[in-house]
Amino acid sequence: MDSIRPALPDDYDAIATVWEASVRATHDFLPEQAIATLRPLIREVYLAAVDLHVQCDAHGQIEGFVGVAEGRIEMLFIAPSRRGGGIGKRLLHHAIEQLGATALDVNEQNPQALGFYQHHGFQITGRSPLDGQGNPYPLLHMTLSGTVAPTS
Repeated sequence: MDSIRPALPDDYDAIATVWEASVRATHDFLPEQAIATLRPLIREVYLAAVDLHVQCDAHGQIEGFVGVAEGRIEMLFIAPSRRGGGIGKRLLHHAIEQLGATALDVNEQNPQALGFYQHHGFQITGRSPLDGQGNPYPLLHMTLSGTVAPTS
């Protein structure tokens, strides 16, 4: 049975592998150097900074993950081979219902992710021209309809 569980530090290598594969499949606007710069930050800093949960298949293999901090979904990534199978929806609902997430940022240049979040009730509430690292990858700020974005 597929399941969502809290991530362990021993999962971080597998999670970073899913992250990189997912980014390569969905973030075609990111140059190779940006991915190479982000990967160690994801593995060594960002994963530990969120309430991190993984979706595993029947064999315990990580298929996707979600990370939440202070009511915000900071990361949600699915293995490319598992996209379209409901994992993203399960992780998103887990983040909302179990982890209290009501807001997120999405790359403006990732229309599939934007559409996914809009389909699940998130509305655009703002825009930043730069991403969290100060790079020119605009972010759209989104809040779950009927909720107030958490303040940080």
